[in-house]
Amino acid sequence: MVQTVDKLEQEYLELLKEQTSYNEALGLMFWDLRTKAPKKAVEYRSEVIGMLSQKSHKLSTSDKMKHFIDELKERSEDPIVRKSIEKSEEHYDRAVKIPDEEYKEYVMLQSKAESVWEEAKEDGDFEAFQPYLEKLVDFNKKFAGYWGYEKHIYDALLDNYEPGVTVDVLDEVFPKVRDSLSGLLEKIQQSPTKPDPSVLQGHFPKADQRAFSLEILERMGYDFQSGRLDETVHPFAIGLNVNDVRVTTKYDEKDFRTAVFGTIHEGGHALYEQNIDSKLAFTPLATGTSMGIHESQSLFWENFVARSEAFWENHYDLFKNHAPKSFENLPLDTFYKAINEVKPSYIRIEADELTYPLHIMVRYELEKALIGGEIQVKDLPELWNDKMEEYVGIRPRNNAEGVLQDVHWSGGSFGYFPSYALGYMYAAQMYGSMLQDVDVDKVIRAGDFTVIKEWLTKNVHQYGSMKKPLDIMHDVTGEKLNPDHLVNYLTNKYSKIYQF
Repeated sequence: MVQTVDKLEQEYLELLKEQTSYNEALGLMFWDLRTKAPKKAVEYRSEVIGMLSQKSHKLSTSDKMKHFIDELKERSEDPIVRKSIEKSEEHYDRAVKIPDEEYKEYVMLQSKAESVWEEAKEDGDFEAFQPYLEKLVDFNKKFAGYWGYEKHIYDALLDNYEPGVTVDVLDEVFPKVRDSLSGLLEKIQQSPTKPDPSVLQGHFPKADQRAFSLEILERMGYDFQSGRLDETVHPFAIGLNVNDVRVTTKYDEKDFRTAVFGTIHEGGHALYEQNIDSKLAFTPLATGTSMGIHESQSLFWENFVARSEAFWENHYDLFKNHAPKSFENLPLDTFYKAINEVKPSYIRIEADELTYPLHIMVRYELEKALIGGEIQVKDLPELWNDKMEEYVGIRPRNNAEGVLQDVHWSGGSFGYFPSYALGYMYAAQMYGSMLQDVDVDKVIRAGDFTVIKEWLTKNVHQYGSMKKPLDIMHDVTGEKLNPDHLVNYLTNKYSKIYQF
């Protein structure tokens, strides 16, 4: 008996709901591992995560899923179902090539590796993490081989995070941006006009940083009825479903910028997830369309909003209500220039706006070489330090502030890092388009971000994964990826601060 399209669609959506339910449970377990779970829970929890991941993997590669893909691909007229089928087919084609037991082993390795990485980072002990990283690299090479690629093996991993972007694209765009930023950095370092970052120093209690951060998240439009703020080693945002999107941050009582700007950054990610059209719930479309577009939202709020002069003209008094007494008589102009100081730093998440992309290029080139078999894991610490010295101008003093600083490799996220630099370019391009519709500084200065949030929701958030990344960019800006927007933004901003 031939089933009707309506019946097939209903059964397909039920299968998606089952799959997304497993994924939500997995997401909650990962959140717990990174925030609240006791150390001794890691081993057993990793086994549970492995088993549930295997279940989800089997659903996405089942004969039932293949049946729905084949039957509904051309027959369904529902745009959400059609796009979901497209996503399911993409996932099926990649996932079916990985044996179930191999996938389970990989997921268990990810969970254990992240816990080992946390301790290794704390001790600066790369050798403790090295065997786990070697296995993760080997798995990713193997998976890339399963999936296939046309030119460079790394392209197969890039496609997981930024569909359509290849090594050829990055190798054309990144050197241009690197050269431009290096030129700007040289002018800044030669300028006699320098902000005084010492005015920001002093003990700033965690509780007070948290109170200020919570107020800013609320003003941004983050819905605390659908989310929460917690502490972690490496900040992240996680969308369990459209009504449960959580933010985490890291506090440094000697430098409030880590938590304040980090929380705003993760809040930008969370706003994306919270404002996806609820019609897309329980489908593979209820998430950001790519890591680059996702990063554009977090960087938009962190840099183009929260590091702007207009933002602090409105929020400086609020800040001083929570800050230590040392800030009471600090002029706004001095404060603004200090928080926007350009100074090469060892830690990516603490980097200034201008040198941040250079951190990404270090990681991209090492990843590409690792996956391409040009370098080995054991050589990473020295190679990392060499590239940091070449691109950023400083050499890490230990592995904790060098090769061990990021969580991504411990989770096997190879191909992810380029999205950070792409996201920055996307954000600058979107900012240019927003300026044509909105007096952004006026809105920010007024302290009501509703217009900004609504613009982003209308143009980006609501679509989830209904649109592809480059379609989003073309629809929003009317042009393809153009890194000139980022270079111009940074040039205009820092030529004023450093007076060159």
